[in-house]
Amino acid sequence: MNQALAELAAAAELAQPSQQALRLAFGLACVERIAHLLEDPRAVAGLEVLRRYVAGAADRAALDVAAAELQAVARSHHGSPSLDGSAHAAVSATYAVANALAGRALEAAGYAAYAAVYAYGGYAVSDPSAFAPEYAWQLRTLEQLLSGTDP
Repeated sequence: MNQALAELAAAAELAQPSQQALRLAFGLACVERIAHLLEDPRAVAGLEVLRRYVAGAADRAALDVAAAELQAVARSHHGSPSLDGSAHAAVSATYAVANALAGRALEAAGYAAYAAVYAYGGYAVSDPSAFAPEYAWQLRTLEQLLSGTDP
């Protein structure tokens, strides 16, 4: 868990309904970093809906449909068909998109960090220091979004 991010989110009252746009923008920023790990075309399509919604080019109904679909896709993910051991990275990346679409930014960030670290190799997830660069990036990105600057 990214404790510094959780503290910043609490101080910024990120969970409040009024912060939905910020939650979606932060979730999108996190999943953009691991988009290359997505293997299911439905997850890629869901990410595109999120991109369009955050940019103002999709409506709430499209976001809600994509969020519901991605929740089901994430729960039924088979893992990766690749031989490089990236199964958990692909599954975590899909969960990151599902959570970002649902406006659960901190959960999206957690899954995105796990996907990024797992993509290094399975050994990395047991080393807490392997998460430090991603956690630092997430904290900087939320700080930038809170200050009104693009990450």
